[in-house]
This record gives sequence, C-alpha cells and structure tokens, in this order.
Amino acid sequence: MAVMGIINDMRRGFTQSTMLMKLVWINIAVFVLLRITAIVCMFAGSPDFIHEVMKQVQLPSHLPTLATRPWTVLTYMFAQYDVLHILFNMIWFYWFGIMFRMVCTPRQMLALYIYGGLGGAAAFLLAYNLLPAFVYTNGWLIGSSASVIAIVTATAILMPDLRMNLLLIGSVSLKWIAVATIGLVLIGVTGNNAGGEFAHIGGVIVGAWYGLRMKRGHDITAPLNRLIDMIVNGWRSIVSMKLSNRASSFSQHTRHADTSNASRPSSPSISEDDREQLDEILDKIKKSGYAALTPDERRRLFDVSRRMK
Repeated sequence: MAVMGIINDMRRGFTQSTMLMKLVWINIAVFVLLRITAIVCMFAGSPDFIHEVMKQVQLPSHLPTLATRPWTVLTYMFAQYDVLHILFNMIWFYWFGIMFRMVCTPRQMLALYIYGGLGGAAAFLLAYNLLPAFVYTNGWLIGSSASVIAIVTATAILMPDLRMNLLLIGSVSLKWIAVATIGLVLIGVTGNNAGGEFAHIGGVIVGAWYGLRMKRGHDITAPLNRLIDMIVNGWRSIVSMKLSNRASSFSQHTRHADTSNASRPSSPSISEDDREQLDEILDKIKKSGYAALTPDERRRLFDVSRRMK
C-alpha cells in the first residue's frame, strides 16, 4: 500500500507539472531505468546484456538496422546513460526552457523538442550514410542534445537581447550564448563525437527555422500539434465509448435487479443511500464519461458493484 501511495503521488505530481518539467522528468526516468537495468544485469552475471538493451533505445546509423527498430528515432532523444551527459543536458534545457516559456506555449515546446530530435536524427543519418569519413563505420546516437539545442537556438532568436548571468562570466546576451554554442558544435565535428555533433547541427537548424518563422508569425509546430490532438482525441473517444457502454450495461443490470427484487425486501448489503449515490455516479458517467469521476466516486462505484454481486 505504501508503494502504491508513492506511485500515485508521483503520477499526480507529474500530471500537475509544467511541460518543461514533464520532459525533464521523462529524461530522468529513462536514465534511472537504464542504470537500474545495468545493475540488474551485472548482478545477474550478464553485465554485457545492457548493451543489447541500449541498442533498443539508441538510434543506429546503419539503415537496415534502423528499419528493424524504427522506434529509436524517438526513443533516443529521451535517453541518456552517462551522468554528466544528462546533467549537462537537463540544466541547459531547464535554463533555456524557462525563457522559452515566456514567449511560446507548452505545446510548442513539446513539438519543438520532438522536431529538434528528428532534425538531429536526420543530420546524423545523412552524415553517416553520405560522407566518405563515415562510410565504413557504424554509429549509435543517444541523448536529448539535439532537442535541447533546438530550444536554445529558438530562444536566442526570439529573445536575442535577453541577458543571462553566467558563472565566472557575468551578464551575457542570449544571442552570444547561442553563437558560442554553435561555434563549439562546429569545432566538435572534427572530434571523437563527430556523429553526435552532426546531430547537434540538425538541432540548431530546426531551432533557427522555428525562431525565424515565428518572428514572421508562422508556427511550424502547428501540424504536429494538430496530429497529436487527433490521436489524443481519437483515443479518448474510444475509451469513453467503451466506458459508456460498460456503464450502460451496468445500469441496465441494476435496474433489472431492482425490478426483480421489487416484491421482496431490499438486500441488507445495499442501503437506500448507496443506491442514490450509485444513480448519481452512473448519471455522471453518461454525461461526462468515466474519466470525469473523482477517485472517491470510482472507489464508491467499485465498492457498491462488488456488494451487489
């Protein structure tokens, strides 16, 4: 019971948090899950098995391998395995995410995060499959860096003169922070993590595209948000229909029980107050769906239905 209470508290906190914090918590949760999996593999005597697990979330540069794991185009942008990697990404994301929220909506943040990750994936795959330097090598991409740098670049374009206090440096305009970040990315292309730096370039391009288009009044994230709305609304309609049918069947069963028992005394396990509350709950389900019930109402519905069996 204590564990379930903690899980419910965490779920409620996640639901009530901002989009920025939701994305941060998702990244942290995936990091913790991967680390716990590595520990389990080690104590199970198969420490190398974590590499097989990682291949299910990392983006492979080898196109035939990618064809067998298409989901990695999305999963890679929410996964980190190194402590410094996730620490740097989340701090950078949190700082600029707060400023991004000043001029953009949470829905735009989510869509740009995904766009940035997709742009990073595209740049990574193009580099490994077209450039001669990578022809005979296979790489793996992991981390939210491309998504984060898209947010950084977009924020710098939308709010270029906003100043940020940096440790040991002082107050600096966002545009110069973005320029320095892009410069480091370009320098890193010749380093050991060249493939990852190409992904960063993809994130920079997407962030710049978003920021410049927004300045002209065009939101490039609108199509993705419409698609997400269609999927969510469709899913809600399916769930609501199933719950409504279940509630209708339950209501008919209740009325049938009332009719068959009309000539005899009421069951001692169901009081008149229970029946009144049950009718109110069923009416609410018919009007607003099962999802509209409060936790107390759901528990009450379960308790009464169990005693009626």
